[in-house]
Amino acid sequence: MTAVRLPQGLPSRTAFRSALRSSVRPVLCLLPLALVTVVAVQHWSVLAEGFHHLATAQWPWLVAAAAATCGTWVAAAVTRQGAVMERLPVRRLLATQVAAGAANHLFPTGLGASAVNLRFMTVCGVPLARSSAALALYLLAESIARLTLLAGLLIAFPGALRLGGLLPDGAVGPLMVGGAVVLGVAAPALLLVRRLRTAVFSFLRTALGEARSVHTRPVRALALWGGSLAFPTLQAAGLVAVGMALGLSVPPAYIVVAYLAATVAVALVPTPGGIGSVEAALIIALVAAGGPVAVATAVVLAYRIITVWVPLLPGALTLGALVRLKVI
Repeated sequence: MTAVRLPQGLPSRTAFRSALRSSVRPVLCLLPLALVTVVAVQHWSVLAEGFHHLATAQWPWLVAAAAATCGTWVAAAVTRQGAVMERLPVRRLLATQVAAGAANHLFPTGLGASAVNLRFMTVCGVPLARSSAALALYLLAESIARLTLLAGLLIAFPGALRLGGLLPDGAVGPLMVGGAVVLGVAAPALLLVRRLRTAVFSFLRTALGEARSVHTRPVRALALWGGSLAFPTLQAAGLVAVGMALGLSVPPAYIVVAYLAATVAVALVPTPGGIGSVEAALIIALVAAGGPVAVATAVVLAYRIITVWVPLLPGALTLGALVRLKVI
């Protein structure tokens, strides 16, 4: 039988894929900047009002807030390293956290940062199953640390916050019903669908094995839990600094409680509002802690400018550079 040969002028399949990747990668590098432009145009009125409040603030406190924001990248990098056994390249890991912060605001909440870090660990040679387990361990540790800080501060300052004001009226009932529906669907699916059950149990075995391995090394465990505690603490410290800059008449400890409670509430029930669920929840929390509505609104808008909008451009540029350099 005579072998059929392709004409020599046609490219091979490997060459075609390589050319396709080469043509797509520059587009991916520019995509974060395009998304930043779109988001900025959509929220231009909020940006303008936030910068107006910043112009009247005390700049030393704003510098402190900016420093706390930069510190969250270091805390996130430390926690990411603590969640995986392999030693990750320090500079690329830190740059990835800057990029992940931008991706987290350009894409659906949580998905952007998770995708960036998952890709980074995979490129560093960590198998996909263990990268996913490390990602889950990071999210679990950060959630436990945030709730632990909130519980400890509420015990220390029981009058710091009226928690009922953080959730919309009538939200508790639908939240409980929604949770029951999710459990009612997930449990039978897990029991009846064999492939799903196998995949879930396999992931849990990998995740538990990764968690045990991490906690056998004190340095990794310290990085995991120390970074998880430092991350929300630095975020709350940034809000305290902005509150001091704008003269918010709320004790710093109460501001920290308000921040932690607001972020937990947003994770449970996305608060509807014109300027976004996080901003709305933070304003409600600061008012519940005793702050005037006008000043609380100014503080939240200025805080979001420093922690979200200002880092968004360098974060998008870093994200594009990491894609171009094939770090992610």
